[in-house]
Amino acid sequence: MSFAESQSFIGVNYGQVANNLPSPAATAKLLQSTSIQKVRLYGSDPAIIQALANTGIGIVIGTANGDISALASDPNFAKNWVNTNVVAYYPSSRIILITIGNEVIMSGDENLITQLLPAMQNVKNALDAASLGDKVKVSTVHSMALLKQSEPPSSGSFDPSFGDVLKGLLAFNNATGSPFAINPYPYFAYRSDPRPETLAFCLFQPNSGRFDANTKIKYMNMFDAQVDAVRSALNAMGFKNVEIVVAETGWPYKGDGDEVGPSVENAKAYNGNLIAHLRSMVGTPLMPGKSVDTYLFALYDEDLKPGPTSERSFGLFKSDLTMTYDIGLSKTSQNPVTPAMPKTPVTPTPTPTPSTQPKKAAWCVPKAGVSDAELQASLDYACGQGIDCSPIQPGGACFEPNTVAAHAAYAMNLFYQTAGRNPSNCDFSQAAMLSSNNPSNNICFTLLLIVCRLILYEIDMNNYFALTLYRL
Repeated sequence: MSFAESQSFIGVNYGQVANNLPSPAATAKLLQSTSIQKVRLYGSDPAIIQALANTGIGIVIGTANGDISALASDPNFAKNWVNTNVVAYYPSSRIILITIGNEVIMSGDENLITQLLPAMQNVKNALDAASLGDKVKVSTVHSMALLKQSEPPSSGSFDPSFGDVLKGLLAFNNATGSPFAINPYPYFAYRSDPRPETLAFCLFQPNSGRFDANTKIKYMNMFDAQVDAVRSALNAMGFKNVEIVVAETGWPYKGDGDEVGPSVENAKAYNGNLIAHLRSMVGTPLMPGKSVDTYLFALYDEDLKPGPTSERSFGLFKSDLTMTYDIGLSKTSQNPVTPAMPKTPVTPTPTPTPSTQPKKAAWCVPKAGVSDAELQASLDYACGQGIDCSPIQPGGACFEPNTVAAHAAYAMNLFYQTAGRNPSNCDFSQAAMLSSNNPSNNICFTLLLIVCRLILYEIDMNNYFALTLYRL
């Protein structure tokens, strides 16, 4: 896809537990070369905040858990903190959110937990005093472990032992218009259930889906299921208007020998397909039509982090500013080439000679009766493989009709055509089939055919498939 413009819903986490990070200035330049529009810091490093000045990039800054006590007990400490870390740089540095601590409720520190809300209130008051209360929001970041139940998504609920604390925090979010920030990681869900079908579900790859009997919704990926579980939990507590922000999500590209899941292939598939899903603007089943602000974890590896190798292997970029793997974030590279989904076994058939090749074009089309959820999963997967899905984005030549079925038909067929017209590339977990009939007579499929001809012909003009398609 060509996405030269930045997209406000794509952010990245910028951790600093490392001794080999590029300079803040180099990092700011790197970010400006991507479609990343927001950066989350775990602290408030002045060099980074200054380097991001006049870039237009939204900045999330944070207070350490160790600062919560002082922020809660001393309004002057909160005022000085805001003056030092926000007022001194705003508006040149576009600070948009302050997170007070990280996963505080799950820390088990009762004193810290009770001080969290007063700390948030004092920081909010300090922002109001500086006339920034409506421009810079205040929240905190939560772990998914806060949920007592998350499956099916409609039954999502928070652990009742945290009920009183959460009610206060959510009332604050609701009153101030700040988001509920949480860290969903399908990677950890796969680690606890390392079956092939779980991996496909977590990586946005074609799969049989998971049915929520309460809502009659079939979920086709773990990210949507986790986010909707949070939505259900918020709704159950009466906070339907509090928005969700995904403060962290990612997949490690390397791990120790006994770690299940880390690999370049999986990391590239998860992050690349997640971005394609966000760009589709389809949303989640319970929050359709918009993409949740999502901060990928992470910008760089953090080589000083303790624990297994995977903890130090989430970086999208290396310390020399090159990509660890391409997921389509760069404005110049544009198109990610994510790993191919393992093909469904097919019965081998002899390769026809030019004289016996059918003259009619073969098209990959959605099967009748396939649900929108399954089509959306196939659409996300196809567009995550590096094909040009920009024509079916808003404003594109093929955006209308704006239906999942029409967009999926375009993407499925383009993927099939550009992948060599191999029947195994028109399976999509049995959501698609080959047809000798053009699924549409409109200009979009004429354009698609022309594009396919040119792509295949350019790859190898002596290649049989290219010549056949070119002569149509």
